[in-house]
Amino acid sequence: MQPFSAQIIPLEKVNRTKWDTIVAVNDNGLIYSSFTYLNLICTNCLALVINDYEAILPLPVKRKFGLRYLYIPPFVQQSGLIGKADNQHLILQHIKQCFKYGDIFFNYQNDFVETETGVTRRNNFIIDLNTDYTSIKKNYHSSVNYSLHKAEKAGCAYISSNNIEEAIALYQSYNEKNLTHVTDKDFFNLLNLCNTLSQQDKVLIRKVINHKNELLSLALLLKDNKRYYNLINYTSPQGRQTDANYFLYDNLFKELAHQNRLFDFEGSNIEGIKNFYEKFGAQNQPYFHWHFNNLPFPLKLIKH
Repeated sequence: MQPFSAQIIPLEKVNRTKWDTIVAVNDNGLIYSSFTYLNLICTNCLALVINDYEAILPLPVKRKFGLRYLYIPPFVQQSGLIGKADNQHLILQHIKQCFKYGDIFFNYQNDFVETETGVTRRNNFIIDLNTDYTSIKKNYHSSVNYSLHKAEKAGCAYISSNNIEEAIALYQSYNEKNLTHVTDKDFFNLLNLCNTLSQQDKVLIRKVINHKNELLSLALLLKDNKRYYNLINYTSPQGRQTDANYFLYDNLFKELAHQNRLFDFEGSNIEGIKNFYEKFGAQNQPYFHWHFNNLPFPLKLIKH
């Protein structure tokens, strides 16, 4: 067993090359844990570094009533422990010693966190793109073919776009009532992130339009060396009537097939969305939400 040495430092103090290398070479090093992503999305972020970057764990933090606590930033689905660490239970204990209150999304390989109380599983559906489109389509539910025929009959067309601002604005407007915890500042940070990643060829936007050039459905994907991430999806009322969203994802799989990547739907525990993803033959690869509250009474009753 390797000796255990853990230090918590500000994200800006980490060795960026070593940090991003750990993220890049590990299967569970997802885009949310890259330095650029955390640096541009988080209000403030600390970094737990094990030994000499044998393992890392992002720790986004906020303050309330003078207390520092861990929070889950918008648009960060899974982070958690990445790399080699034998003393996983010591890492969890170290976190609880440093923070009395917290929420963390641990990635799909971090099932060790289930030894703690306050851990729940969350759905995340994926499709392996390392095959041909015909093989992917064989896993569709029969109802998808009906929806695709309906969209084709309505004259749907699949096109590319580079308008990041439009995609984010549509998503923000549509989810105004559902994402009340996501601020204008958060969406500004998202725009900044996507513009930065676009310069690295890590953003892909695809649309479905009708014969009048009216937008029916849209997806903004992020890309790294392992996955395409379904970060933003928007479908207009008219698009829902024509099943344009089915047409959108079917064409995405047709375009992205034969790549050694996963298509990551990014969720969901919402039954209707879960059923939609499952219709494409997506497999569930759950991740973990750890919530702990070790604040003394009466602070224990305070919820952020």
